[in-house]
Amino acid sequence: MYVVKRDGRTVDYDRNKILLAIRKANRVVGKDEAVEEEKIEQIIAEIEALGRHRMQVEEIQDIIEQKLMADGKFVLAKAYIIYRYTRELVRKANTTDDSIMSLIHQSNKDVMEENSNKNAYIASTQRDLIAGEVSKDLTRRVLLPEEISKAHEEGVLHFHDADYFIQPIFNCCLINIGDMLDNGTVMNGKLIESPKSFQVACTVMTQIIAAVASSQYGGQSVDVRHLGKYLRISREKYQRRYEEKFGASMSAEEISYLVDERLRDELRSGVQTIQYQINTLMTTNGQSPFVTLFLNLDKDDPYIKENAIIIEEILRQRLEGIKNEKGIYVTPAFPKLIYVLDEHNCLRGGEYDSITKLAVRCSAKRMYPDYISAKKMRENYEGNVFSCMGCRSFLTPWKDENGEYKFEGRFNQGVVSLNLPQIGILAKGDMEHFWQLLEERLALCFEALMCRHRALEGTLSDVSPVHWQYGAIARLKKGEKIDRFLHGGYSTISLGYIGLYEVTKLMTGVSHTEEGGKDFAMKLMNRLRRATDTWKETTGIGFGLYGTPAESLCYRFANIDKKRFGEIKDVTDKGYYTNSYHVDVREKIDAFSKFDFEAKFQVISSGGAISYVEIPNMRHNLEALEEMVRYIYDHIQYAEFNTKSDYCHVCGFDGEIKINEKLEWECPQCGNKDHSKMNVTRRTCGYLGENFWNVGKTKEINARVLHI
Repeated sequence: MYVVKRDGRTVDYDRNKILLAIRKANRVVGKDEAVEEEKIEQIIAEIEALGRHRMQVEEIQDIIEQKLMADGKFVLAKAYIIYRYTRELVRKANTTDDSIMSLIHQSNKDVMEENSNKNAYIASTQRDLIAGEVSKDLTRRVLLPEEISKAHEEGVLHFHDADYFIQPIFNCCLINIGDMLDNGTVMNGKLIESPKSFQVACTVMTQIIAAVASSQYGGQSVDVRHLGKYLRISREKYQRRYEEKFGASMSAEEISYLVDERLRDELRSGVQTIQYQINTLMTTNGQSPFVTLFLNLDKDDPYIKENAIIIEEILRQRLEGIKNEKGIYVTPAFPKLIYVLDEHNCLRGGEYDSITKLAVRCSAKRMYPDYISAKKMRENYEGNVFSCMGCRSFLTPWKDENGEYKFEGRFNQGVVSLNLPQIGILAKGDMEHFWQLLEERLALCFEALMCRHRALEGTLSDVSPVHWQYGAIARLKKGEKIDRFLHGGYSTISLGYIGLYEVTKLMTGVSHTEEGGKDFAMKLMNRLRRATDTWKETTGIGFGLYGTPAESLCYRFANIDKKRFGEIKDVTDKGYYTNSYHVDVREKIDAFSKFDFEAKFQVISSGGAISYVEIPNMRHNLEALEEMVRYIYDHIQYAEFNTKSDYCHVCGFDGEIKINEKLEWECPQCGNKDHSKMNVTRRTCGYLGENFWNVGKTKEINARVLHI
């Protein structure tokens, strides 16, 4: 028998713990009230005779109390209850020592590797992570209702970002960068006026990004089209200067050449400022800003020509990479890039196709950019094209008092995700039971999301001036509450979900890509979407259905369920659940069919969705990538590429990655040994000496099983 502890851990049943607890209660009562050893053995025997494979620790303790009272040992039962309560107080009094010390000793891998923009080995980041462990502890014990806290521990749902919940800050946003650049802002009590050149605009933008990242816990996205205006300002400034200086001695063509040369220098320097500042700045919580640059050539943009060359330069510098400490060009983690495909750049003879070809080369070598189809997005979002927030969640369309759509300057209040496979496991194929359980758990998710919403209500603008007083979100007065931005759909709050593939397999016996599974999967997705729509109607809060909430959550839910329910073929035995609506990585499906299939779910999951395909040997498959880009434009809203070949995400190396003499996978170009930042294909590798793995053994690397 196994015992499920209060924190969700499963441990071996130990009868001696029951003996010890009752004996301790015996010592504090008189002899008449004490129970004999034989009776204790009898109670234990009756618990064991139940023949249960797993029992909750609370169930065992309830049975003991009932048996003692049934035997007339009321005083002893009371003593046992007091002992049990005292133990509970001890547990609740301090639950962070182990997690904090493991961070300091660099052994808490779950926390240290959770975020790619945090270097958990440096002191400033450790301070933030330690504060996060305290926040999680207070959130679990004090701030959340007990049923929500317990549901999180048992993997019923996941209450995201509990490490920041004690503070009144939100998740992620689209910075209103245009307003901050055009109308100025304030940082650290100093007025920053509207820039007078492109170079200064780039510097101010990166300072804003760092300030915003310091006062929220999720990602942020910036539309770079707002820089086009400042590139034109720089051009006009150089034009005037050179005409005044050389107008009498040089032709218009010669002056134009000088202007173009000077502008190209400023363009390169400005974009380099963005890239280097984002990758070298540290926020006050000890991490790099989690920022996405939105690269959209909007045909109605009066500065589209300027923005075309800005986007081209961003892609060119990303393709080159940044030198690491060894002088090797590597792929920077940030900024993330999203490139918009439209009529004029979808590789069908458009004016800006050359920039798209550069984007494809960049994807092949550096894995970015991702791609958004303006055509499909307009279909899904009332004719609008806009960036997702840093965490890939999307806002819902919202109009201001003038009837104008607005997306920049809006944000996400937080996320709670639902473990779909666990419902399927408990339902055991019974459809009626499944839908009943789903309704119960959706109600729990709603309550958990409302906890997030209520935690933000009443927050004063002073909590983050750069957000609330100086333009990133709003321009409120000091001491003014932010509440009006929490209601009416201005901001979103997200229901995430994990494991549509696994729950479909459990309930129908087949994948959601197969006949017999498709209808169930679509019915389930529509029910999730109907839930968020209903919550929005009844509360006036912008609820959204959010796919791909977190890769790490795929492993957390699967591990919890494996401990509780054991190995279930094609469900818990894999060690992970499939993220949101995605097709399982082991299914045989071509890239075009995968996009076609998943596009149907992206429409439903409008609060956040992304799909990806794996392309072998991407740097040598540019024609295939270009064909995929054309296909994305016509068929799916948001997609990215991955690779099936050996690939180092740090430096972009795509030759063969081998095992070194220390039996570690190591990139031969940059020396990267971090498995989470490389792909290694299945293959048989050579013998490397004594103590090497035997043939047939396996090693988990980057969610793939390598047969070594």
